Amino acid sequence: MSLKSLFFLMLLPAVILHAADSARLDNTVILEPAAVVNLQLEFVEAEETTFEETLFSLGHIEVLPGNRAIVSSRIPGRAFSVLVIPHQEVEVDAEVAWVESRQPGDPPPVIKLTAPISGMVSKVNIAQGQPISPDQELIEIIDLNTVEAVAHVPQHLAGKLKIGNKAHIRVNALPEQVFEAKLVHTAAIADETSGTLEAAFHVPNPDKLLRPGMKAEFSLVVNQREGVMSIPRSAVQGDAAERFVYIKDYDLKNAFVKISIVLGAQNDQYVEVVKGLFPGDEVVTRGAYALAFAGKGSVSLKEALDAAHGHAHNEDGTEMSKEQLAAKGNDDGHAHEHDSENWTQLTTFFAGTSGLLLVLLIVELLKRKEVAA
Repeated sequence: MSLKSLFFLMLLPAVILHAADSARLDNTVILEPAAVVNLQLEFVEAEETTFEETLFSLGHIEVLPGNRAIVSSRIPGRAFSVLVIPHQEVEVDAEVAWVESRQPGDPPPVIKLTAPISGMVSKVNIAQGQPISPDQELIEIIDLNTVEAVAHVPQHLAGKLKIGNKAHIRVNALPEQVFEAKLVHTAAIADETSGTLEAAFHVPNPDKLLRPGMKAEFSLVVNQREGVMSIPRSAVQGDAAERFVYIKDYDLKNAFVKISIVLGAQNDQYVEVVKGLFPGDEVVTRGAYALAFAGKGSVSLKEALDAAHGHAHNEDGTEMSKEQLAAKGNDDGHAHEHDSENWTQLTTFFAGTSGLLLVLLIVELLKRKEVAA
């Protein structure tokens, strides 16, 4: 191999590195500190975690079977007094109403009606003085400490469900909250009209936030994979042709770099990143959309690099040569003589390759001299 070919091969990585650095700088957004505060940027560190593969389904909240009770009278008569109102909490055996019997007497005999369970009064179907009969449902009480969330899963996906599978459940009334529960059972019969199968989850509800009849959205976890690079879905920008994120620049302050990524699977919260990110990258989650329209911001690349490295740069981000510094009247030579911590990767590479090329050149000349002799 000739010296010319060897020199070209050694120089090629440096060219590629310089091109990569230039492309990175072209995709860098640099902002004033105030702009960073105003955008209220939030970040998450890219890392390899357990990734959940999920199915999406719609459903609703119901009273847990066994947690609903009806108060009725064993004898006909009239309501002598009603002691509860809807939404009132009652304890088991608490008095809820008195019924005056139709049997003769002065006064007529009355019987006490009590709560069969502890819970919330959901319905009161009687008023004082109203005639009643044993077949009437006078008062309904429900226990909401645990509710049943029912998902309507399409039949062709129902085979992926297993008892004990976890689900993330959201309701429209509480958009910021996510409830988690495990699959308890599936329906014995599918709904032929909707083509779905009911899947039931028992959800703890100590604060009584979930109420029967609320519509719910389900992310049903059907599989988990370890060691998957994933980030929040809110961080991903672009369209199907090009997906990208913004990460904190590892060198410049208040600078953010646009990075193209390749996506894999996604669930209700996270998306798998197949290519483009490395563990430890700080990815912009909140405010990423605004960064896409921030342009180069109000701080120039030159100003940012000068502040970060402590020496002068050109507008395109390259370091100023001694000749350029001399032209500015700054030819004392110290501005471009950095200690090792200020050298860039490209500067270090060129220094090493230049020394190696010099050694190879001397060796080649010595060989030619021996051949000539």
